[in-house]
Amino acid sequence: MIYSIPNLLTLMRIALIPVFVGIFYLPWEHANTACAAVYGLAAVTDWLDGYLARRLNQTSPLGAFLDPVADKLMVAAALILLVEADPSPALAIPVVIIIGREIAISALREWMAEMGARAKVAVSAIGKIKTVTQMVAITMLIYRDDILSIPIYTVGYVLLYMAAILTFWSMIIYLRAAWPSLNSNSKLKKQ
Repeated sequence: MIYSIPNLLTLMRIALIPVFVGIFYLPWEHANTACAAVYGLAAVTDWLDGYLARRLNQTSPLGAFLDPVADKLMVAAALILLVEADPSPALAIPVVIIIGREIAISALREWMAEMGARAKVAVSAIGKIKTVTQMVAITMLIYRDDILSIPIYTVGYVLLYMAAILTFWSMIIYLRAAWPSLNSNSKLKKQ
């Protein structure tokens, strides 16, 4: 079911990554607005593809694989570009936490799946709150400009730190759920 609407939305999100990067580097005064709009569109399709897959009964193994890959690629690209634009330790710290957690949890999920225990590390409510907070934070950091005297970049910074805290918290939850399997004395087959 590669040509289902949810899968096409996920593929569109992946295709938006080079568009997002290209717009980020444009020497145009409204590039930040266009870039934030592209990132916002990608964020909305992240929610929409999952909703439609369930609503239209179009879930598929391809979609289950591609959706988190698309999310992680877009988030990592955005965070890396943001640190490049503002190479400060204050921004690099939450970015490293967020990207590091994504790598660790992806590896944990893959390992748990090999053990037949993937359900123990399924997406939690904290993970969903973290995702929304992170998407809003990144969109605001990309946009940068104040709106009606609201310091959008500063609010985005605060939300990014909140997302980093939620990221760390959700990682602890996943690790605690997986700990019995990680700490098992059973021997794994060597590859």
